[in-house]
Amino acid sequence: MDAVVMAGGVPQPGDLLYEEAGGRPKSLIEIAGKPMVQWVLEALDRAQGVENVVLVGLRPEEAPKSQKLSAHLPGQGSLLENMRVGAREIQRQNPGAEYGIFVSGDIPAITGEMVDWLLETVSHSEEDLYYNVVTRETMEARFPGSRRTYTRFRDVEVCGGDMNVGRLRLLTEESGPWEQLIRRRKRPLAQAALIGFDTLFLLALRRLTLQDMVSRVSRKLGLTGRAIINPYAEIAMDVDKPHQLALLRAALQPRQEGAPPP
Repeated sequence: MDAVVMAGGVPQPGDLLYEEAGGRPKSLIEIAGKPMVQWVLEALDRAQGVENVVLVGLRPEEAPKSQKLSAHLPGQGSLLENMRVGAREIQRQNPGAEYGIFVSGDIPAITGEMVDWLLETVSHSEEDLYYNVVTRETMEARFPGSRRTYTRFRDVEVCGGDMNVGRLRLLTEESGPWEQLIRRRKRPLAQAALIGFDTLFLLALRRLTLQDMVSRVSRKLGLTGRAIINPYAEIAMDVDKPHQLALLRAALQPRQEGAPPP
């Protein structure tokens, strides 16, 4: 499967990472001696199930190295458009491709093993969209104090991951509610409101299971989907705030020095 890495996004004045970024894309903030997106690209290089990588959002002179980099595309101004142009590039290079793996450039703690686990997991069915979630217990055990945003369902409490698999044609040929859904990606209750006030009400009362929510979203969007409870907290450990950056610097420094990931 081919991968799209979204690496654009420049923190603006007032953003908590503005000083760290120094006017450059967030994905280029240094962690343990390299830009955080370099860690992501190296994980994809090591993943046996990834064939090619399309990088979206950095200028050619900014782009870190990758053995599998097959295309380098400018940012399109929004996450959805970056995903869409990446999906189209995969189809251009490989007209027979059905799926792509979409990876945020700010989850530097992922490894090739984690990427391959996801690809193996999704290979056993043919849903339109596979969305990764991580339980609160898993996240807090691996990254205490990360202070992620969680959604509490009747059966589990989770945060969303930043490495997901989707059918390419959904991005390249369809529109509809995708724009709103992506815009609300960090606001779980706003996402629920998009699919109906009854769902919002049931979610607030904690009457919905995770699978209930997936079924309702799938019907609303006219697709099939599956939520994957991922055992690796790293796929949901993105960098939005300085304390998260500090956590990842501490976690990745030993790996840079040659120690295996925990």
